[in-house]
This record gives sequence, structure tokens and C-alpha cells, in this order.
Amino acid sequence: MPQILVTRTGRDDVDWEGFASELNQLVVEKAAARLEACKTQVVRGEDVAVGDEVDGHGLVHVTIGLLAGRTDETKAELTEAVVELLRKFIGPMDGYRMTHVSAEVRDLDPSYRKAEF
Repeated sequence: MPQILVTRTGRDDVDWEGFASELNQLVVEKAAARLEACKTQVVRGEDVAVGDEVDGHGLVHVTIGLLAGRTDETKAELTEAVVELLRKFIGPMDGYRMTHVSAEVRDLDPSYRKAEF
């Protein structure tokens, strides 16, 4: 825990490893997680459609799964901070009309289990 998934299209100009590292630190600061427990994957998708447009848009969505117990206020502060961090890393890019960014924090299901090998 936390389980963090960053899904993105395009935007190979972004330092995704640097973003993931800063994101992990942000989760530690805002959600009282342990840094060594933060596991972040950045997954690149190929196809995107925004409305009926299939060209000129980038998408980035961050999902953070935490064990239950954080307040709604803590989750909201974390998502706001994630969007600000995305703004720091992602700026305008030639060939993109717009990059859409979003974030959410959710409680992991009570069935969540983990193991290390």
C-alpha cells in the first residue's frame, strides 16, 4: 500500500520517473504513507478520443489506492496536490491541442492483500 497507477497517452517529453518519485513523496506527506510502501506504475496507452476528436489530445489520470481510514478532506488535499504536481511536470507541447489531467484517491477494497517475493 499505496497502490498508484498513472495512465497516460503520448507525452514522451515528460520525465515520468521523476514524476513518480515526487508523487510517492507527496503521498507520504499528505496521506501519512511510508515511502518504501508506495508502488507507482506509469502505463502508456496508445489511443485516445476526447468527444469526437481523436487527434491533438493527451490524457493523464492518476489513481491512488490507500487502505481505508483517511478522511475525505485528506483525500481531497492529496488529489489537489497531485493535479498541481502534474502541472509542474506537464506543460504545453507542439502537436497537442490540450492535455487533460485528473486524479482520484480511493480506499482499497477490504479484500486487498499483498505479498513480497
